[in-house]
Amino acid sequence: MSSGSLKQAAESARSKTSEVIGAARSDSVAIASDLLHSPIVRAALPFINGGISGMVATSVIQPVDMIKVRIQLAGEGSATGPKPTAMSVTRQIISSGKAMDLYTGLSAGLLRQAVYTTARLGIFDTLMGNLAVKAKAEGRQVGFKERATAGLTAGGLAAMVGNPADLALIRMQSDGLKPLAERKNYKSVIDALSSIAKNEGVAALWSGAAPTVVRAMALNFGQLAFFSEAKAQLKQNTELSTQAQTLSASAIAGFFASFFSLPFDFVKTRLQKQQKGPDGKVPYKGMADCFTKVAKQEGIFRFYRGFGTYYIRIAPHA
Repeated sequence: MSSGSLKQAAESARSKTSEVIGAARSDSVAIASDLLHSPIVRAALPFINGGISGMVATSVIQPVDMIKVRIQLAGEGSATGPKPTAMSVTRQIISSGKAMDLYTGLSAGLLRQAVYTTARLGIFDTLMGNLAVKAKAEGRQVGFKERATAGLTAGGLAAMVGNPADLALIRMQSDGLKPLAERKNYKSVIDALSSIAKNEGVAALWSGAAPTVVRAMALNFGQLAFFSEAKAQLKQNTELSTQAQTLSASAIAGFFASFFSLPFDFVKTRLQKQQKGPDGKVPYKGMADCFTKVAKQEGIFRFYRGFGTYYIRIAPHA
């Protein structure tokens, strides 16, 4: 065979190989595209995106959440007790030589987001999608009332599912406030959940569920409804870039979410932290009793202590 024939054969083989590889790549892209656009995956994506975004945000703001909890638990039962600030709590934790204590309960925080945020953002996005289709068919835009209802529904349903992880988070973050002999020294969220279930019963995993649900509904009302509304208004009435609209809407939504939900978050923290004393009783009988006792013993403004810290904790999630 001549050298020319060999070259022709080589070029033909190379051309066929390229065609096969190109066809395989096209098929792979088509399969991936079909998979991403399948009804099941499209329905699951809001939940997946919600969970991942919540877990990333928690990884960033976990120290802020730790400080927020310590502020809420300070001076319990007294109007003239200590008045800690975010800086003083941070200094106290770091001065003990354990800066990583700021990340106490991270495993519980991540589990909480994997369950709670996955559910609430997924449910909210699904509800909003259905509302958008209905509104379009009726020739109108989705209204604020519908956004608010979707936010309240998503928050309430997700909170019930995520309460055990939320409880474990509070127990882990408050454990360091107890005398050394009384500390549980939870190793992880699994250790905390199993310990609570073993020592207090499975039902105890839903301690503080009522304020948790109300807090979640208030949070979602402020966060999701106001974010969606603020972004719609900014898009319609300003010339800000898409990124600037998102950040501005987040700042606005974070404020309203903090304002509406902080009192319930405060009560939730107090209820989930409490355990039976030597007399077999707990400080608070429930959400209403906690509200009443705190208002009477510590003053109504105690519910908004640490608002700035709470806002910084909420805004990234928005």
